[in-house]
Amino acid sequence: MNDTVTVIGAGLAGCEAAHQLSMRGIKVRLCEMKPEKYSPAHKYHGFAELVCSNSLKASRVNSAAGLLKEEMRRLGSVVVECAEKTAVPAGGALAVDREKFSDSVTDAIVNDPNITVVSGEIQSIPEGNVIIASGPLTSGGLAEDIKRLTGDYLSFHDAAAPIVTYESLNKDRIFFAARYGRGDDDYINCPFTKEEYTAFYEAIVSAESAPLHDFDREKDASGRDDFTVYEGCMPIEVLAKRGEETMRYGAMKPVGLTDPVSGRRPYAVVQLRKENSAGTLYNIVGFQTNLKFGEQKRVFSLIPGLENAEFVRYGVMHRNSFINSPKILSGDFSLREYPNIFFAGQITGVEGYTESAASGIMAGINMARRLNGRDTLILPPETMIGGLSRYISDPTVTNFQPMGANMGILPDIGVRIKDKQQRYQAVADRALTAFEEYMSDKK
Repeated sequence: MNDTVTVIGAGLAGCEAAHQLSMRGIKVRLCEMKPEKYSPAHKYHGFAELVCSNSLKASRVNSAAGLLKEEMRRLGSVVVECAEKTAVPAGGALAVDREKFSDSVTDAIVNDPNITVVSGEIQSIPEGNVIIASGPLTSGGLAEDIKRLTGDYLSFHDAAAPIVTYESLNKDRIFFAARYGRGDDDYINCPFTKEEYTAFYEAIVSAESAPLHDFDREKDASGRDDFTVYEGCMPIEVLAKRGEETMRYGAMKPVGLTDPVSGRRPYAVVQLRKENSAGTLYNIVGFQTNLKFGEQKRVFSLIPGLENAEFVRYGVMHRNSFINSPKILSGDFSLREYPNIFFAGQITGVEGYTESAASGIMAGINMARRLNGRDTLILPPETMIGGLSRYISDPTVTNFQPMGANMGILPDIGVRIKDKQQRYQAVADRALTAFEEYMSDKK
């Protein structure tokens, strides 16, 4: 078969799509605008760049994220393979050294004889068979062409957390531990007294936010700035303004931790997670922010242990855009009106790194099957990938918002199991059984 597929974007979704096509002997033209041009959120030259976090979430199969990754692994995911090769300790999560992860995925793609990488920005949707995985910051002519093809664009904002050096931390004020003893003390914990928390709260709610860039702004019908912050990546200052105790039930919850100095649970805690395998850089967990850089330095230095912290990257906020998938997209990730065009990644409304990669896997598999004259695949609703694909393509969905992997999108198991972990294990077992039965009939 001589059909060549154009894949636009070498993020996680685009790389997965290209990899799946290549595995099936199909030639791929992978178009990536880096290094000629970078989006406002991207800095690294490699493919599959992680921006918001280095964590691909929980590994255990009886969690939504873990189940999703197991399904991806069984489908031959290049992202999961490279993530496991470049993993750093993170308790029960799969976290990676971000640069090594990107390099690993890049090497796998550029050394694939079936994939030709074309550098430069794509301004319009090419003719022929196309997978659009251009990401949540798609801009310029391509964005306009997608809008012409798909109609409504929806958007939300998310934010990235700051990174500090381990060397600059005050070791007398911090301790290593994972919540409830899970993991090998993979997190640094910064414990607060009630007085310290109150001072921090007062500082953060009065801090000045950075102005949004033009690419981050949307206008409502009256011409005023109007944007929605996605709940899954809430800036810490926005969370704080919802009430003085809100952070203590979110990013600063102290549950499952004991301060070794006091022997008691802290009033509040900020956790830091390894940003690289060397342990020289740490991410402030849950502290996505749009505060001005000077304000970040001032306010976050009030965190115990960060009094003299060196910030190697401050938090930033940017816009994510996505198509109104339920109106236009099929469950196999192709456009209903243009079945030779597939979408993958966050632009479809799946939210999260692994979710984006999973959609790329399915877009690649289904494009290959369509070119081979075979029926496309939509995994069973009991599977996590199947649940996500059905959610984004459900025409009955109104007020469509991005969806990440969660047990709530899967059908009820029909058996009452009181223990949560046992219930989720039963859900996962059912999912993987359904996955194997479905795939065995489709080979």
